[in-house]
Amino acid sequence: MEPLINLKIPGVKKFYSGKVRDIYKIDKEHLLIVSTDRVSAFDHVFPNGVPEKGIILNKISNIWFKNINFLKNHIVEDDFSKFPEPFCNYPELLKDRSVIVRRTKRIDFECVARGYIIGTGWKDYQDSGEVCGIKLPEGLKMAQKLDVPLFTPASKEDTGHDLNVSIDVMNNALGEQANQLADLTLRIYEFGRDMLSKAGIILADTKFEFGIVDNEIILIDEILTPDSSRFWDKSAYKVGESPLSYDKQFIRDYLDTTDWDKNSTPPPLPEGIIEKTHEKYLEILTKIENLFETKK
Repeated sequence: MEPLINLKIPGVKKFYSGKVRDIYKIDKEHLLIVSTDRVSAFDHVFPNGVPEKGIILNKISNIWFKNINFLKNHIVEDDFSKFPEPFCNYPELLKDRSVIVRRTKRIDFECVARGYIIGTGWKDYQDSGEVCGIKLPEGLKMAQKLDVPLFTPASKEDTGHDLNVSIDVMNNALGEQANQLADLTLRIYEFGRDMLSKAGIILADTKFEFGIVDNEIILIDEILTPDSSRFWDKSAYKVGESPLSYDKQFIRDYLDTTDWDKNSTPPPLPEGIIEKTHEKYLEILTKIENLFETKK
């Protein structure tokens, strides 16, 4: 199967194109979000994609959206057979990788929950002993579990890298809403962490986005996918080592071994990396599907 990288729906103008998702207007209140097979890392989109990646991301998000019942989300319709004209005419482009959502006023912060010290959090800790202004104990090792999960916001940037900020920055921008977002972020993280643990998966960290509809905070974008989260194999986990993962970290780790400077136009990903990424994403989808089938 060829990856879907450049999406064009005949006669329909694209409203917005992100690193992975394309958005189309349906009417004043609704949008169509399409998850493509594009791959992004280090703020660059690669020339080749991972086949079915968008389908996998869409399916995983939809499972979580349906099972998190303590918070509303933006999903209106995920059944392609109920899509309106002209979108229903293009199953080869949109089926299984698209959802119709409510338009919201996006809150311009990414809400990150960290249960383990890894990634940019680990780098910040090595530099300052802190993560987003939160002082941590001395002597922590890479991938170590934190005593309590941390809420660490990032400013949402349309271009370039989202920037880690302190909770004070978020408080100054949003007021009491910042505390609500922190509570919701950690609650969703803990729900996902506890569910995934049953499948032998550690949810190391994850990020969420929220929007406002009728003065109410709702969950938007994607949720608990391998693009937005770190999923580790519990059986192979060791403190002090970069853990075996089922997420985009596999691609980042590969890129760290190359000569690419992370600033210039990125090279195509090797076929072996593409295939292994597809395998990892498919495996975490299967584990999540089985987890909720068992729950039923």
